[in-house]
Amino acid sequence: MTAEGTKLTNVIILGFGFMLVFSAFQTCGNIEQTVIKSINSTRFHGSGYTSLGIIYTVFSASNLLTPSIVALLGARLSMFISGLIYSAYAAIFIEPFTWSFYLASVIIGIAAAVIWTAQGNCLSTNSNESTIGRNSGIFWALLQFSLLFGNLYIYFAWKGETHISDHNRRTVYIILTVISAVGSFLFLLIRKPVSEEPASEVLSTEEDKSDDESDTVLGPPEWRSQAIDAFRSAIRIFFTKHMLLLSVTIAYTGFELTFFSGVYGTCLGATNSFGNEAKSLIGLSGIFIGVGEIIGGATFGLLNKFLSKYLGLGRNPVVILGLISHVIAFYLIFLNVPGDAPIVSDEGTNRVSYLIPSKIIALVCSFLLGLGDSCFNTQLLSIVGFMYSEESAPAFAVFKFVQSISAAIAFGYSNYLLLHWQLLILCVAGFFGTISFILVEWRTEAHSRGFSYDRI
Repeated sequence: MTAEGTKLTNVIILGFGFMLVFSAFQTCGNIEQTVIKSINSTRFHGSGYTSLGIIYTVFSASNLLTPSIVALLGARLSMFISGLIYSAYAAIFIEPFTWSFYLASVIIGIAAAVIWTAQGNCLSTNSNESTIGRNSGIFWALLQFSLLFGNLYIYFAWKGETHISDHNRRTVYIILTVISAVGSFLFLLIRKPVSEEPASEVLSTEEDKSDDESDTVLGPPEWRSQAIDAFRSAIRIFFTKHMLLLSVTIAYTGFELTFFSGVYGTCLGATNSFGNEAKSLIGLSGIFIGVGEIIGGATFGLLNKFLSKYLGLGRNPVVILGLISHVIAFYLIFLNVPGDAPIVSDEGTNRVSYLIPSKIIALVCSFLLGLGDSCFNTQLLSIVGFMYSEESAPAFAVFKFVQSISAAIAFGYSNYLLLHWQLLILCVAGFFGTISFILVEWRTEAHSRGFSYDRI
């Protein structure tokens, strides 16, 4: 297989591995608060929002240290171990206890930081200036298929259910645990990228070893030095002008991630006006979010080079489209869903929204949330991978550090704020995040003209 073929295969395997692991995790997040409200146990008193807040808080605190872990274990082994921890988190719900639920939330927060830093490193290692946009789109589209399969099962299994029984809960989480474990083992199939240079140009075995450093477990003297360097690089990158500006955009993706992956599904399930299908609507909403993510990832990720090279537009039009999609969705949700839906008990809310609640509008909003999210994330993956191609692990660690802090904050206030306040926060953050991205893209475009437009 050619060097380019091996790299493309690695990206596809990476995407399928994440698709399976996050089929479990994203389905867990989408139904978690609803499931917890239905648990009939005196020994369990957990909160889904609190758990997800813990996950993202630990995630953010761990991110600046994870480049050192990836330097020690290599990207492939880092993703494999982290994937198994994701499987263990899903298994907690088979027989939940409060202490194990919150302990798993802490551990998976660390694993999340490791797996996403390793993912960014693996994606950058298997890409170059001309393929980073395409590969980001392929990865993102495959990843977002994770929103389809678990939620499709939830839709059919919970259709007509007003209360989630213990049997239904155990069945769902056993299946999700197995799926996540299979995805973890896929990471072991990722191969070292084949060198594109002829053998005559390989000057020494030292260079061969350096090519494999992202996939080899290093000895103590070597990893200690690389770990320290990776940590210093992460700190330095975080305080660069471009990364500080991009951090506003990244923070917005954390806020809206919290909303579409946890809060919105809970709102739909708690709206009694949707009738007996309110619970199954959670799964159907997740499917439509996934469809929006897949279409956006496949379309805008793959059109990245076309927009830049042939139309001279860069990434900005895609990000602006993402903002427009989200603003439309937020406005329709404001009209269609009762304001107290995020914070009511298992009995749901009978409050009247501004419109008669419509399932069609709810699902259109789900699609727009997924489409907008894919617009922001594919372009962020592309621009970070381009700007920091030589320091991908520290750069993506900073990316996830900022995103997870904002997600943790959002899960914290989701327990208390009415829906309209949450939507207002999203609109303001989205506006400033878009402006910040446009500024960075303009500066990057101006700088790159001295090299090659393919790099945008």
